Amino acid sequence: MASRFGLSGLLKAGLRGSPAARVSRYATAAGSRVLAPGTRTTTLANGLTIATEDQPHAQTATVGVWIDAGSRGETGVNNGVAHFLEHMAFKGTKSRTQHQLELQIENMGAHLNAYTSREQTVYYAKAFRSDVPKTVEILSDILQNSNLDPAAIERERDVILREQQEVDKIMEEVVFDHLHATAFQGHSLGRTILGPRENILSLQRDDLAGYIKSNYAANRMVLVGAGAVEHDALVQLAEKHFSSLPAEGAGAAAARVAPKFVGSDLRIRNDALPQAHMALAVEGVGWSHKDYLPLLVMQTIVGSWDRGLGAATHLSSRLSGEISKDNLANSFTSFHTAYTDTGLWGIYLVSENVHYLDDLVHNVHREWNRLSVSVTDAEVARAKQQLKAALLLGLDGTTAVAEDIGRQMLTSGRRQTPAELEQQIENITTSDIKRCANEYLWDREVAVVGFGPIEAMPDYQRIRSMMSWNRV
Repeated sequence: MASRFGLSGLLKAGLRGSPAARVSRYATAAGSRVLAPGTRTTTLANGLTIATEDQPHAQTATVGVWIDAGSRGETGVNNGVAHFLEHMAFKGTKSRTQHQLELQIENMGAHLNAYTSREQTVYYAKAFRSDVPKTVEILSDILQNSNLDPAAIERERDVILREQQEVDKIMEEVVFDHLHATAFQGHSLGRTILGPRENILSLQRDDLAGYIKSNYAANRMVLVGAGAVEHDALVQLAEKHFSSLPAEGAGAAAARVAPKFVGSDLRIRNDALPQAHMALAVEGVGWSHKDYLPLLVMQTIVGSWDRGLGAATHLSSRLSGEISKDNLANSFTSFHTAYTDTGLWGIYLVSENVHYLDDLVHNVHREWNRLSVSVTDAEVARAKQQLKAALLLGLDGTTAVAEDIGRQMLTSGRRQTPAELEQQIENITTSDIKRCANEYLWDREVAVVGFGPIEAMPDYQRIRSMMSWNRV
């Protein structure tokens, strides 16, 4: 699961558009075109898009398949199947046993990996230039010919359950799963990526095969190459290994159902925990929305802080100074978790000073409300510079570039270069920030999660009322 925090998330996640139709917007006919300096794309007859950035002096390449399919396309019955399938992809195919697959990867000195998010599944490998053809063939094999052996499925249940236990120990992940559940009630975005324990124990081969049939379609996939890879050569490899993919799958329609943001709260009190964990979020925007970047600048202005790192009085975030001065929290992190057609913009707070949680939340809302009235030109300029710097730092290595290409191609149909994104950020004004703060924060519904010793956490009505006062 990709991190929701940090400015590098912009490059890791790209700019998302509408689901299945986002590829068809530009896949009008087979042919190659340059979307940005160094980025070339070709669309095969079945709708598969190949996108590359060749770096002539590189000796290694990252090649992968980005798929418009994640837990958002699941139901309550099969929730967790996308993640389960990711595990099964490396357990052998019709032409390779698991041992043979692992041995081939090791003999090449390559690295093969995969991950699942709420909206995407990714399989990718990093290999030497000379091994790109074999790497593409292996990716094709595991995507189209996995055995899904029932015995292997039974063995993998324990592996996924142990993974779930590890995730449950990470309070940040627990709180954000609860935040999704309360903000997107009754929608697949509100479910976890791993799925509930009962699903992990009950999913069968037919569930996995059905998910592949519904979602692993050519018009929902992008084959990406970055580094030591030639575009025309990768297109030929795609025609050889991926041309038999079905053009469309049945799963896109379900994933396109728009969620409704619900102002609500969920509280799990546990006084045995040493710290209170809280998350507050308003509805944000999708990746391709015009206000996505201004909301990222707003996120940067609010900032993040950890008491263990010190230096609160020297940080640009005003909120860190206020909170550290009164010892109200151990840490906080502002975030904007974006999806195709919605998002969560807010803050995650951790505090051992559990008797002053009302004061902590009060300070947060005072800062949020200030953004619509008295945020300064200097704050906006500094936040824009920080965001632009993060864009460049996030593109270090062929894997980061491949992620940038794959995510952007799936979500917007084109890859914006860092230079384009930098210019868009530079064009954001203080008036834009005030407008967005007024539109998305002022007197808006809020989703709230509290976990741990939260007796002193203000009730929902008080938190909701804070959204419309202390405007300074």
